[in-house]
Amino acid sequence: MTVSLLVYLTLATECVILVKATTRGIHMKLTTEQIDRAAGVLLGQACGDALGVPYEFGRKLGPDDEPEMRGGGLGPYAPGEWSDDTQMALCIAQVAATGADLTSRDALDEIAQAFLDWRSNGASDIGIQTSNVLANGAQGSTGTVSERMLAAARALHDATGRTAGNGALMRTGIVGLTRLEDANETADAARCIAELTHADLLAGDACVIWSLAVRRAVLDGTFDGVREGLDHIPTTRRDQWAQWLDEAETGPATRFNPNGFTVHALQAAWSAIVTTPVPQDDPGSGSFPCLHLQESLKTAVRVGDDTDTVAAIAGALLGARWGASAVPAAWRRRVHGWPGMRANDLVRLGVLAARAGRDDPQGWPSVEHFDYSGYGNLSKLVPHPTDDGVLLGAAGYVQEPPQGVDAVVSLCRLGSAGVPSPGIAPKDHVEVWLIDSPDPEANPNLEFVIDDAARVTQQLRAEGRRVLLHCVQAQSRTPTVAARYGVLLGESVENAAGAVNQALHTTPNETLANAVRRLGSVSAKEAGQ
Repeated sequence: MTVSLLVYLTLATECVILVKATTRGIHMKLTTEQIDRAAGVLLGQACGDALGVPYEFGRKLGPDDEPEMRGGGLGPYAPGEWSDDTQMALCIAQVAATGADLTSRDALDEIAQAFLDWRSNGASDIGIQTSNVLANGAQGSTGTVSERMLAAARALHDATGRTAGNGALMRTGIVGLTRLEDANETADAARCIAELTHADLLAGDACVIWSLAVRRAVLDGTFDGVREGLDHIPTTRRDQWAQWLDEAETGPATRFNPNGFTVHALQAAWSAIVTTPVPQDDPGSGSFPCLHLQESLKTAVRVGDDTDTVAAIAGALLGARWGASAVPAAWRRRVHGWPGMRANDLVRLGVLAARAGRDDPQGWPSVEHFDYSGYGNLSKLVPHPTDDGVLLGAAGYVQEPPQGVDAVVSLCRLGSAGVPSPGIAPKDHVEVWLIDSPDPEANPNLEFVIDDAARVTQQLRAEGRRVLLHCVQAQSRTPTVAARYGVLLGESVENAAGAVNQALHTTPNETLANAVRRLGSVSAKEAGQ
């Protein structure tokens, strides 16, 4: 247990923590599902951000327009590149991933300095209010950097009376991961970090509500935390926030345009989530509940105005609810941004933030190269029986891909330096969140993940790639996805699974095999695509 001391400069702030004992020496033991959901927070935010980038302050999309990560926007950005929303969240995430108490003077100084460094060396775009505060906070020599930034934010509010922009809310999702064991501490951290740049109490309220929503979604897999957050808002504003949430829930989401005001941004994101139906669980017809993540983000983009911010806010909560495993591989291949990060980096930071900066006993997610040497034969390698452009193998080939292979689909965990494999372009090495376990709760989006992994393999082949599809020993996960890939090529489920199992001399666990059966066959038209 540590004790942190923090003295704030103004009585107008509601983030007053004079002496506070913290419990970051102790962290919750998280289930596999909860880790998946924690991993989805930054990943969901970044994908929403990149999906919204091309449409920011541009033409409002209609209900039949399909948002795409095609880049452009105000940057201009590369396809799949995230904007300042996720860039600022990563400033916080890199501190949170150390396990620091985010209400401590040291942590707030680190975050404030990270904002200033980002402003000088990486910012692709900065909101007017945030830019003003950062510029003034960088000046002077009295007090710490966070104290100067707080003073600058307070001065701007005193001068204008209007500092409730959405710039604090857009970066707050990661804060919901850092106090999973204590809702009060989550609320404290959310408000403290918001007030570094946004002194208006409504901005802090919005961050408290959304961070607590992320926390609850990670813990329980529900969206109940949005309403629970009202308990952490001062009573003088609680009824008003309840009314604003009521308005969002009645929709449509498109009514919350413009959305530069933090209240309207929260309403737009929440409305996009709650007014988008959760698909039925019908794998045989391609319907998976976790598709709610994708469809809600498209709804968020269609709201218009500050599209990347609204979708980033929504994405953090959707990722917390549905998990990293619900984010489609096609998006994970593309998403990237400052400071030179990709999807696997976002997963690592999210997991570390949720686990108080600690790796698991195998060193994941920080270990550079995952050691599978104790798992037996890692040299299995055979061509897919229906497509010899796909090689089915074990983990022994990840660091030395077979000749001619220029794409990798990994179905097991790899180290932070293991992706991409040598000679493979980053976008052509896809990591899939699939656990080799008979426990259904280990893979909450199981059928979706298997189908998605097979389809990204199919996509890579359509691009002319020769693909290595692998897990640890090619005994369970590899034949599962390979069987589904065979089905996508037109084979029956029985024939596809039989041919793959014969080629690999193995049988996947029954839970995974049953998932392939539930996915069923595909139409002749789809198989011919």
